[in-house]
Amino acid sequence: MDVMDSSMVSIPANEDWAEIRDGVARLCDGFPNEYWLKLDKEDKYPSEFVTTLTESGFLGALIPEEYGGSGLPLSAAGAVLETIHERGCNAAACHAQMYTMGTVLEYGSAEQKQRYLPEIASGALRLQAFGVTEPSTGSDTTQLKTRAERNSAGNYVINGQKVWTSRAFESDLMLLLARTTPASEAKKRSDGMSVFLLDMREALGNGLELSKIDAMINHNTCEVFFDNLEIPADSLVGEEGKGFRYIVDSMNAERILIAYECIGDAKYFIRKAVDYANDRTVFGKPIGTNQGIQFPIAKAYAEAQAAELMVRKAAALFDSGHKVAAEANMAKMLAADASWQAAEVCMQVYGGFAFAREYGIERKWREARLYQTAPISKNMILGYLGQHVLGLPRSY
Repeated sequence: MDVMDSSMVSIPANEDWAEIRDGVARLCDGFPNEYWLKLDKEDKYPSEFVTTLTESGFLGALIPEEYGGSGLPLSAAGAVLETIHERGCNAAACHAQMYTMGTVLEYGSAEQKQRYLPEIASGALRLQAFGVTEPSTGSDTTQLKTRAERNSAGNYVINGQKVWTSRAFESDLMLLLARTTPASEAKKRSDGMSVFLLDMREALGNGLELSKIDAMINHNTCEVFFDNLEIPADSLVGEEGKGFRYIVDSMNAERILIAYECIGDAKYFIRKAVDYANDRTVFGKPIGTNQGIQFPIAKAYAEAQAAELMVRKAAALFDSGHKVAAEANMAKMLAADASWQAAEVCMQVYGGFAFAREYGIERKWREARLYQTAPISKNMILGYLGQHVLGLPRSY
């Protein structure tokens, strides 16, 4: 078994980022359930919410101060996202900015950082689109088919297709993973892929086309088509052919941050269930006196508390510079399961009223279900743990 030397890393018991949580909570108070319901009915992106969040500086939490951000650790960014979800809002429309820019920060050139990070921090530029998943490969990123080939001018020409690229219509930049060496010529499955920072403002209509997917949750999710899109050589982030490793680093941060969102969802559902169980009276007494109501809420609470410990451990390891793939994956899986369990319990506690949109429960229930599938499914995580942590044979 691969055991990481993390004995010197402790989980901060009193670092709760209370000031950040209070600020985010006040911001969210301006975007009640009615705001999100209206967006659902009109199939619109939450532009006002994202703009307010950006202008308040919360989306720039991870960007260093020298580039106009707050220079905070991942746990602080997690506190932002958790609070958004705990207060009944949804951060999935903009959370990608927090983890995608980490690739630029870690592997981008000095010129790329200076050119893009200050404007991302200020909100003048949005980096929300993450072009990785493809129709024929799904989660098997090593087999992606989108190609980036050099032309005689030294630029890259992109051809291929991406799918489930959320927020693409609302993004100025896209972090794109494409194959620069054919898979048949690569020494390892993960070799030969490169990361590009694509300026979508210049590309759209000039070899880049977007088609919105009509989906259960409105994140402006798109299919993305590349047809001989020419981009400058300086769009390349880091070294050519090393992109898979860069993306994996972003994915670890993504999993931890989304785990924080799931914990926020779980807290939202548990609070709503407790309040309703105390207030709703049937047969002359609060429904919370019934063990059939009380015990499932208590169990969901215990599971959420346990999952939160793993999330905090993963964030502490990440912030300390340790390898964190196993913990990041476990945090996402356990937190997603805890939030879904809490969502199911809350739906049952509310009974028929859970389906009435005015309460906000069914909306949050739909949002929580997403994380059973995205950004990585439970089976993919279990396969990773089995093979790469426990040393079990590769499954097929």
